Amino acid sequence: MASAWASVRAHLRRAVGARTFDGWLKQLALGECDPVAGSVRLVAPSDFMANWVNTHFIDHLRQAWRATLPQIADVAIVAGAAATIVEEAPFAADPIVEAPVEAAPAVVEAVAGRSSQFEPRYSFDSFVVGKANEVAYNAAKTLAEGGPLAFNPLFLHGGTGLGKTHLMHAIGQEYLARHANARVLYMSAEKFMFEFVSAMRAKDTFSFKQRLRSADVLMIDDVQFIAGKESTQEEFFHTMNELISAGRRLVISADRSPQNLEGIESRILSRLSWGLVADVNPADFELRLNILTRKLEAMPNANVPHDVVMFLAKRISANVRELEGALNRVVAYANLSGKAVDVDFTQEVLADILRANQRRVTIDEIQRRVCDHYRIRQAEMSSARRAREVARPRQVAMYLAKQLTPRSLPEIGRRFGGRDHTTVIHAVRQIEKLRQTDAELDADVRLLIRQLEG
Repeated sequence: MASAWASVRAHLRRAVGARTFDGWLKQLALGECDPVAGSVRLVAPSDFMANWVNTHFIDHLRQAWRATLPQIADVAIVAGAAATIVEEAPFAADPIVEAPVEAAPAVVEAVAGRSSQFEPRYSFDSFVVGKANEVAYNAAKTLAEGGPLAFNPLFLHGGTGLGKTHLMHAIGQEYLARHANARVLYMSAEKFMFEFVSAMRAKDTFSFKQRLRSADVLMIDDVQFIAGKESTQEEFFHTMNELISAGRRLVISADRSPQNLEGIESRILSRLSWGLVADVNPADFELRLNILTRKLEAMPNANVPHDVVMFLAKRISANVRELEGALNRVVAYANLSGKAVDVDFTQEVLADILRANQRRVTIDEIQRRVCDHYRIRQAEMSSARRAREVARPRQVAMYLAKQLTPRSLPEIGRRFGGRDHTTVIHAVRQIEKLRQTDAELDADVRLLIRQLEG
């Protein structure tokens, strides 16, 4: 194995260049190896170095190992304390072993700090479909199957914990299952920005661009985080163009629709809207009930009565992640305490979550609901425009923020474009007065309150 490692190092040095090799790869050491199982662990001197090498050079490492020892299929990078270092010859004595490089194996990249593999539990089979998410699900499934597409990119949007990331992991796994040698990359927008800035500082943007633009499927999560980052948006735009022009598949997610993304260049928004925009809405009661039922089927030893399942589906409506977490918590507490699960026990165990759900309405949600109702852009909530078709909905949103959230008047004002608290007071008084005389406005407010409260 020491001889093979010497060959791999020589191969890497030729592949990435002496300067890059000396800066990032020369410090790697050979760790635990199991040729029979086809696995090898390489040791980096720090967590930072391990993460960096895993992010930027794992495909080069896999190619080099496969060229030297074809039975090696699993290459992992770990920090120094996590593996036993195997003694090796100094690099100066490394022999140069010429060997043909095989086609790169499937490359799957996850967010920083996570495993390089997609989450197996985030599959299409485990995704519960309902009216709130069926368009997004069907679009994701179509894209993952690899056939001809009538849309590109696919833009998924919705609040936290509603299933966007689940669908992206499912796309990655399904596409790789059907196209074993494909390159599938998944990363957060924050990671995209970090890697691009690092590449600029290292004066090596070519490698960054080549890696992303050679992907068969590129998925960028939470694109709203590049808002206001001009150089990152420039690179993101050109990456999108290259992929779409080459017929490669692009999946983007955000917490809101393209029209409501602030701080993103209009040409990017136009590109995002050009494909299929699919929203992932909050789960309705029926979908929440189905999600809990499906989860309980995977927990055969959990004894949770139907009335408790109904109680959870009714009371926890913020997002699917919190709903599943609540069920896990109830089952775990029951097992640890030896108590039977009933509604009283559930209320006791989930007291903090239930209280939080009672006051869950946020200013962001109020603004989205009001903008949807009055058919205006969410950016108008913070704009300086005073036209009636914008000013009145803005006043309604301020009024609802005062009525339905615990936020102070100055806090509310700041969320509406940095307005003074006196502006909020005026808006609240104005809407209170108009509700007494304007039946249509009063009906609008009542409808919005019902929607926001559940």
